[in-house]
Amino acid sequence: MEQLLRLDSASVQYGGVRALQGVSVSLDEGEIVALMGPNGAGKSTVLKTIFGLVTLSGGKVLWHEKQIKPVPHEMVAEGIAFVPQGRRVFRHLTVRENLEVGGFVVRSKELLVRRIEEVLELFPALRAKLSAKSGTLSGGQQQMLAIARALVTRPNVLLLDEPSLGLAPKIVKEVFAKIKEINERHKTAIFVVEHNLQSLLHIVDRAYVLDKGVVVAEGKPDEVIQSGILEEVFLGKA
Repeated sequence: MEQLLRLDSASVQYGGVRALQGVSVSLDEGEIVALMGPNGAGKSTVLKTIFGLVTLSGGKVLWHEKQIKPVPHEMVAEGIAFVPQGRRVFRHLTVRENLEVGGFVVRSKELLVRRIEEVLELFPALRAKLSAKSGTLSGGQQQMLAIARALVTRPNVLLLDEPSLGLAPKIVKEVFAKIKEINERHKTAIFVVEHNLQSLLHIVDRAYVLDKGVVVAEGKPDEVIQSGILEEVFLGKA
C-alpha cells in the first residue's frame, strides 16, 4: 500500500508555546487513521500543518514521499481536502451554492455538475434541501454539507477535524457511517481527529494518541484500547 502523506518529526510553535514536538504520523492509501487525545494535545494542529494553515518550526511534510511546503489552495489542487471544526458552511448561501464553491478547482462546468451529483448520491438528504439557505439546516445536516462540499473535488485524502462535535448521538452514528462509506466507495484515505472514541474506533485502521504535543501511542484500535493509554491521557495520568 502506498504511503500518501507523512508528517515527519514535526514541531510547531504558537508564540512561545510548543504545540507539536517531533510528531511523526502517516496515512496510507485507502486507510482511515484516527488522531486522538485530550484538548490541547495537538490533534487539530497536525491537520492544519498538513493543509498549510500552520507553519512548521521543524520537521517536514511528505506527499507521495516528496517533501512539500503546504499551501491550502495548492493542497486542494493536489487532492487533499480539509473539513475544519464547527460545521463551517456559508450560512447565507444555498446548499447548492455551497457545493459549487467547494468545486472551485474543478475546471469544467459539466464536470462540476457530475461531481455534485455524485456527492448528492452519497448524501441524499441534501438533495431535498438544495435551494435552502445553509443557515436553516440542522446541525447534523450542516456537518453533512461541510463534508459533502469537501468531496466535490473528489479528493484522495480527507482531513476531518472533530466531525461529531456538538451533534446528538444518533446523528454522530450517521456521520461516522458516512465517513466509512466515503472511504469504501472512493478509496478515500481519511485522517480524523475525534473525541468520540466509541463511534470512531470501530471504523479506523490505525490510531495515534497525542498528549501535550507528542505522540504517546500508535497502533491498531484494539491495541491502543488494551494498552490503557487512552485512560491515562484523558484522566491526566500520563
